[in-house]
Amino acid sequence: MCGLLAAALACVLIGRAWATCDVGGNSYANSLTLVVLFVPLWIVGALCWVLPYGLLGRRPNGGWAVATGTAATLLLVWSAATWLGMPDDYPAPFCVDGVPGWWPTWIPA
Repeated sequence: MCGLLAAALACVLIGRAWATCDVGGNSYANSLTLVVLFVPLWIVGALCWVLPYGLLGRRPNGGWAVATGTAATLLLVWSAATWLGMPDDYPAPFCVDGVPGWWPTWIPA
């Protein structure tokens, strides 16, 4: 379930960044790319929870598995949104340095 939510959040952030920065030819092509991208993100997001629970979940303190899964999921969403969503080499007049205006300044892009 967490992998599904992580993939959905990453795709929404990427889609919003592309729409704000006017990336791509049209919205249909961008949507199709995000649909194809959703499946690998879902698999990696699920692995972010399966692996910590498999390795750390049997220990008496199961909090490490939750902390590791949460950190890995946040890292996945952030890396997907910044690596794929922020068009640093795309000539976008709407985004300064390829970063949309709605992106928080305290989160590195």
